[in-house]
Amino acid sequence: MIVGVPRETAPGEQRVALVPNDVSFLQKLGLEVQIEAGAGVAAGFPDAFYVERGVTVAASRQGLFAAADMLFQVRATGAAQGDADLALLRSGQLVIGFLDPFWQPQWIAALAQRGVNAIALELVPRISRAQSMDALSSMATIVGYKATLLAAMHLPRIFPMLMTAAGTITPARIFVIGAGVAGLQACAQAKRMGARVEAYDVRVAVKEQVESVGAKFVELPLETGDSEDKGGYAKAQGEDFYRRQRQLMGEVVARNDVVITTAAIPGKRSPVLVTGEMVQGMQPGSVVVDLAAEHGGNCELTRADELVQVHGVTILGPTNLAATVPNHASQLYSRNLINIIRLAVKDGKLNLTTDDEIIRESMVAHAGEVCNARVQELLEAKSAVTTS
Repeated sequence: MIVGVPRETAPGEQRVALVPNDVSFLQKLGLEVQIEAGAGVAAGFPDAFYVERGVTVAASRQGLFAAADMLFQVRATGAAQGDADLALLRSGQLVIGFLDPFWQPQWIAALAQRGVNAIALELVPRISRAQSMDALSSMATIVGYKATLLAAMHLPRIFPMLMTAAGTITPARIFVIGAGVAGLQACAQAKRMGARVEAYDVRVAVKEQVESVGAKFVELPLETGDSEDKGGYAKAQGEDFYRRQRQLMGEVVARNDVVITTAAIPGKRSPVLVTGEMVQGMQPGSVVVDLAAEHGGNCELTRADELVQVHGVTILGPTNLAATVPNHASQLYSRNLINIIRLAVKDGKLNLTTDDEIIRESMVAHAGEVCNARVQELLEAKSAVTTS
């Protein structure tokens, strides 16, 4: 069987789904590998690196899709914001990558209609056995790190305290909202850079994790109830909760130089946690980095992939920071893919009928059917709106 690695086509995407050092793992599984010319160049992996490891460079993208039994991608059909590849896919192929299933369910349906099998890495369950396959967490690690550097670049002051002959410079104050993987990495990076770091999360159970990376956990007098779903993600709360949360959080936001927001709810619009009024209360020169910008943003004034300046405050809304660190992001992503495909390949053959929980939960299309209940519900809802 042949694994195909196409060049990524999504705007600004520089990652590659398989790095040269991981080719041997696939070969040990009895698989051959082909890549599209230039697939890894933007991430620092020229074609020659792959050829040295026994990889074939396909003559064309069409030829690669025609030959491949499995396609390893970062942002696959639909998530890549285009349907050009859809016509190249055939029944029985496996597509594995980020598929954006809850925001673009129509693409999952289109894959199923063509008989294409699809595994969405967004849906890898957050269980101990799947940690090495959790591409969302891998990318969030990169994003949290890069968000802190982005904030430092735009802040008109330095992060650490300095004692000089000309006087003492006080450390910058950083507030991170959301203590998931990206938030914790942002806390850790800001602390390493010498800042004073505070963090808040609706899940009070993460207080110990926040403190373990050197940040102070901000506690707000709110009734959070059942704030975490079975996958370990924060659950959406009611509007009354968010209104009260914003009232209490305003003072914390005002005393910080940088606010990094990371609060995202899978499949739902990002909750607004930082209002325009709160931004107005920040000191001139302050910076907001909104990592939830792709789906609405946590800051009321955020514009996706734009730099906005309001009341002297700089607001950044990057939507694909992991792609700006493509070398290491690709290394992590590639190993995530290798670890999950090992569950589905035996003696060089693909077996998607396994009872393995990880494959079952992450598969969204199989044998001509949409096989994820949440995606099916979204498709039915869209159909109901269209026909009403």
